[in-house]
Amino acid sequence: MTKYKVAWLPGDGIGIEVMEAARLVLDKVGFKADYIHGDIGWEFWCKEGDAFPQRTIDLLKNSDVSMFGAITSKPVKAAEAELVPELRGKGLVYRSPIVRMRQMFDLYNCLRPCKAFPGNPLNFKEGIDLVIFRENTEDLYCGVEFNTVPQELKDTLLKLSKPFAAFKDVPLEDYAISTKINTKKGCERIIRAAFDFAKKFGRKKVTVVHKANVVRATDGLFLETAKRVAKDYPTIQMDDANIDAMCMWLLKNPFNYDVLVAPNLYGDIVSDLCAQMVGGLGFGCSGNIGDKVSVFEPTHGSAPKYAGMYKCNPIATILAAQMMLDHLGEKDMAARIYHGVAQTVKECKVVTYDMGGKAKTLEVAEEIAKHAMKA
Repeated sequence: MTKYKVAWLPGDGIGIEVMEAARLVLDKVGFKADYIHGDIGWEFWCKEGDAFPQRTIDLLKNSDVSMFGAITSKPVKAAEAELVPELRGKGLVYRSPIVRMRQMFDLYNCLRPCKAFPGNPLNFKEGIDLVIFRENTEDLYCGVEFNTVPQELKDTLLKLSKPFAAFKDVPLEDYAISTKINTKKGCERIIRAAFDFAKKFGRKKVTVVHKANVVRATDGLFLETAKRVAKDYPTIQMDDANIDAMCMWLLKNPFNYDVLVAPNLYGDIVSDLCAQMVGGLGFGCSGNIGDKVSVFEPTHGSAPKYAGMYKCNPIATILAAQMMLDHLGEKDMAARIYHGVAQTVKECKVVTYDMGGKAKTLEVAEEIAKHAMKA
């Protein structure tokens, strides 16, 4: 049996606990791997001024795949205050490690399946089965931002954009700019990934999520690219919807939708909505997939107020581990883990507080592993 090298990045807060739960299940189903710990998250920002240190970057470069837990993020001023005294005032800026990771390793495909497990008391409706493809490196999360706007940027914008002239008398320190950048390449590869998935797994429709009627340049490029790509997949229906309308229609009739594809920000929004419809972020798993590096994670945060209590739902992280196995081609083990989750949810006896139970994080993992071993 192949033995893999897995970069193991627990992060902060409950990330440590849910990753422990995922490891328990992976061990029980017989997954063979060298798990190499990677330093990432709030602790390393406070001590070193870098939440994603170079040694962890090197680890990802030299691993077959990575599992990531959760990290704590805070606003810039609050983050600076938490640095060790000798690092304060040196102009260090906190950036989310997962955002840096996605851009550094070109993890452009954020794959987020949202399927309702039968019997889950948290389901919005039984039978929901949606898959979201979120572009992961561009758009409003590209990281090109200005808190105090440089004079040369203001002068350029005043010259190029008539609507921006309304800000001509605003002091540079009184406004901020975050740029939204999409490229043809970035749009095409995530849209093509969505259509390829639909074709491979017999999905009938791809819905393109945008706001091209208002954000005409960047979202217009995304929509026009989708229309062009769709011509290469004549058996797959394509439709599109504005992000605001999409949220409304998903709640009204989620069964009208199948595969969704969206730029970064809208993909983030709609995938959280879809996760809530199938049980909440305790069920939200994600794969950040590039051509050379892939990182799997739950979509929830670090929930620091619950850290150390072992009370939070580990299913999202266990499903992320299942996605990782599927990505590696370990289909049998992936299927057994999925069965273990499904059976645990269906019986609803050993579940965490969010599902109405009293079980601890690792007790749920043990129950999932028990069912997985019987599959």
